[in-house]
Order: sequence, then C-alpha cells, then structure tokens
Amino acid sequence: MDKEAIFKQIKGGLIVSCQALEHEPLYTKEGGVMPLMAKAAAQSGAVGIRANTVRDITQIKEAVDLPVIGIIKKDYEGTPMYITVTMKEVDELVACGVDILAVQGTSALRPDGSTAPQFIAAIKEKYPDQLVMADCATLEEGIACAGAGADFVGTTMRGYTPETKGIDDIDFDFIHELSEKCPAKIIAEGHIHYPEQAKKALEAGAFALVVGGAITRPAEITARFVSAIQK
Repeated sequence: MDKEAIFKQIKGGLIVSCQALEHEPLYTKEGGVMPLMAKAAAQSGAVGIRANTVRDITQIKEAVDLPVIGIIKKDYEGTPMYITVTMKEVDELVACGVDILAVQGTSALRPDGSTAPQFIAAIKEKYPDQLVMADCATLEEGIACAGAGADFVGTTMRGYTPETKGIDDIDFDFIHELSEKCPAKIIAEGHIHYPEQAKKALEAGAFALVVGGAITRPAEITARFVSAIQK
C-alpha cells in the first residue's frame, strides 16, 4: 500500500492497538493472540492496527489486510526512551514490512546521545519512503519531529513524561493546537476510554486516532469497572 493509499485508508478512522507485554494476561511466548484481536478489530471497522514486536506484527499482517503501525518496546540503560529507540529496531521493523514506523519523539536523549528529531532525520535518510510516526507529549516535540520528517505526530506520550506528568485524561485542546500548528498529520492516542472521546478527538483536529487499552486489554477494562463500583 503506497503512502496516499495509507493516508486515505486511515483518515478519520479508528486504529486499534493490539499489544500484550510479557507481564500481561494475553501474552504468550508463541504469540497468536494479538492476530485474533486484530481480526476482531478489522471485522468491526478498524482502519488500521498498532502492534509491538516483529513477531506480533508479522502474525497480524498475515491475519488482516490493514495498515500496521509498528513499534518495538525495549528498555535501555540511561534513558527513559523505550519505543523504537535505536536503528536496530528500525531495521527490524522495516524488514518485516510495517506500513508506519512509530518512534518515541519526546525530549529525552537516546543511548547514543541523539535527539528524537535527529533520530527521525537519520531514519528518513536511510529509508526515505518509510512513513514515520513520532509519539510525542508536547507541542514543541511534535513540531520538532515533524520538521525532521515525521509524517505523523501522535499524542501518545502526553501524561507519561516528566513535563506532562499529571495529565491523566485526553487533552482535546492539545490535539487542536497540534493540528493547527504542527505540519504533520496528528494521530490522537492515549487516555481515550469512550467512543464519545474518540469522536471529539477527531472533531478537535486529529487526522486519525489510536485506541488500545479500552478495546484490547481486558485486565485494564475490568479494573476500570471494579474501581467505579468500589467508589
């Protein structure tokens, strides 16, 4: 699928994040669970899938014919960065055919001392045709990453960095400001728990949106219900 076809496919639509980390109930060593999640999402109208690890991405691409936003989550000593941090992960994601490659676009430095914009520029130099998404937390990060070549800027990290700590709900004003001032296409992601919030995020200016925990993480969904009942 070429760039314009991907843009057309996901515009105004719901991308479902299908991920399970090792400590979560739906994780298995052999995989196989996330492709089923992706199939369920596809059958219900999702326009794309976001997935973590080469294994899950490969299995998902075999199960559904939707664009995949691919990441590799890995912790590195000396940096809070954990979403597609080095060129090694980039090479692996490109090799498995991700449609959109997502990297952390926050202000922390990578292990080699490079900034997110420098890393994105290096990716674009090595893989000029690869669509790149930057997972950001602030307007300044989004603009800087877009200036370095990011095709998409996600609100993914808002509330999860020192600068944005305490923001525990979807920030519609932030989405609107990004869409007005950032030249990249904005993908709303993070803290979207209800359909009404998803619709409002698109109305605020998001090009598309990603929802994960509210759809594909039953433990998280259950905890939300239990918490509400106990209150």
